[in-house]
Amino acid sequence: MKPYILIVEDEAPQAEMLSYNLEREGYRTRVASDGDEALAVTSEEAPDLVVLDWMLPVVSGIEVCRQLRRRVDSKHLPIIMLTARGEETDRVRGLDSGADDYMVKPYSPGEMVARIRASLRRSRPVSAMRPWNMPVSLWIWRPTR
Repeated sequence: MKPYILIVEDEAPQAEMLSYNLEREGYRTRVASDGDEALAVTSEEAPDLVVLDWMLPVVSGIEVCRQLRRRVDSKHLPIIMLTARGEETDRVRGLDSGADDYMVKPYSPGEMVARIRASLRRSRPVSAMRPWNMPVSLWIWRPTR
């Protein structure tokens, strides 16, 4: 099954462009336009990775990231923060909130795809232990002997 990527972006043209480029590379995508929607969507079907804008209506990307890290079902979910905030202090804050990677707009779609591939590669040991579309609350892990 194709990896599923949640794009959390309130600017429709940005979300459409990213979704188009990712689907062209073989990923399944879904778009959430605010932080509350992102949190609800991740509870419905666990994505394999989240591309998360910082400046969102309702709940900020920073707070979404923190909440995802506190939940058992998304603690190890790869998150790439994508934002116009490019100062060093912003990058540090984004990474300290729990993001695995940080990209500044404008960005290269090719670089974004490469970073997604790298993040998914690093996350495979965790995500390979579960069926792709099963809610995390239903996982039962048994060590092999």
